[in-house]
Amino acid sequence: MIERLAIFGATGDLAARYLLPGLAALHAAGQLGGRFELAGAGRQDWDTGDFRQWAAAQLDRHGGQFPAAARQAVVSAASYRQADVADVPSVADVIAGDGPVAAYLALPPAVFPAAVSTLHGAGLPPGSRIVLEKPFGEDLDSAVELNRLLAELVPESAVFRVDHFLAMTTVQNVLGTRLANRMLEPIWNSAHIAEVEVVWDESLALEGRAGYYDGVGALKDMLQNHLLQLLCLAAMEPPISLGERDLRDRKLDVLRSVRPLTDSDVVRRTRRARYLAGQAGGHQVPAYVDEEGVNPRHGTETFAEIELELDNWRWPGTVFRLRTGKALGRDRKEVAVHFRPVPHLPFGHSGEALPNVLRFGLDPESLTMDLTGIGARANTLVPLELTARIDPPELPAYGQLLLDVLNGNAALSIRGDEAEESWRVVAPVLSAWSKDLVPLLEYPAGSGGPGAAAGSAP
Repeated sequence: MIERLAIFGATGDLAARYLLPGLAALHAAGQLGGRFELAGAGRQDWDTGDFRQWAAAQLDRHGGQFPAAARQAVVSAASYRQADVADVPSVADVIAGDGPVAAYLALPPAVFPAAVSTLHGAGLPPGSRIVLEKPFGEDLDSAVELNRLLAELVPESAVFRVDHFLAMTTVQNVLGTRLANRMLEPIWNSAHIAEVEVVWDESLALEGRAGYYDGVGALKDMLQNHLLQLLCLAAMEPPISLGERDLRDRKLDVLRSVRPLTDSDVVRRTRRARYLAGQAGGHQVPAYVDEEGVNPRHGTETFAEIELELDNWRWPGTVFRLRTGKALGRDRKEVAVHFRPVPHLPFGHSGEALPNVLRFGLDPESLTMDLTGIGARANTLVPLELTARIDPPELPAYGQLLLDVLNGNAALSIRGDEAEESWRVVAPVLSAWSKDLVPLLEYPAGSGGPGAAAGSAP
């Protein structure tokens, strides 16, 4: 286990909300040794005392559920150095020490190439690892170039292109439920499944993230990485094991099987939109173009939807619908598997037999099955819902992610060829949208999205 973690961008929102609490969770679970060291690096002209004071405040705010002793242990293990990720001497000072280090780039994707090159010049100790947050690159070409730079620095097994969605127990349950239950796997194919929805709808708006979001948008921020990963878990062939090679090979097979989209396909099968002023998440939300830090000329979308099909033996004729949006009327975060309707209903029954839907709730965690049965009146069909109780995870997603990094378990990270293939899937969409072949629609904040009335459910 690596006992040194260096976070570049340590004073940012990611570290405050997720990385520091993730470390506190690991300490509370007894997963961090007494020799663990945290080196924080950022542009702020702080010393270690300043950083520790800030880190303690963030842990109180975002990690208050963890014991005070665990939070204090993380703070006590921290040091800080002001550093520019393009400056070799300052970066070398951050990673200096005994033994390998895990260098976590909690930075905008545009900075990754410079940071990786600087780490190369600074001389990472043998056995070190590099961690990169999504999105990996800004397009296909930049992802290919970034892979080339990383290959010159460390072996592929030491590169962690992390997606915290994969560390969520509910996300892993998509694969676990279908593979561990005899009744599901035989019908997990296009003969029985008409559509799979992968949805991440949020009532939250921009929440002060314009500096990052306006240069990325919904397609790159959520769909190209998170939602495609969920698609892989729902559609992949059963792996021989959940080891890093077997699992990632099967995910790559799914991405390679996605039918390439032509311009006319993009016009018919995708939607993009941005929110107008309205009431969402319990408060008034300004129009996206009026949010502080937004440049309206960027034409950034806050809602993206794509329909994909897979050209393989298992899924001909099944539609995979990926959708994400901000400032919507309600939170809906799930993978919904829609089964085909029954071919015949016995004569004499009234009511509608709706197709079965298996729903994996991602946040909050849930597992439900929509069925049809006989109600209180004889021969009358009514909807039924079966709901499973899911125990909360032992570790939060970022706690599990950090544990995997420190232990060198890369199964839930994204391999280089997989990252490139994800960009190939959305490249035709980015191209067509950049040419305005698909109109940028608008929807009131608090509505169900483009084409829905204000206040309606997504």
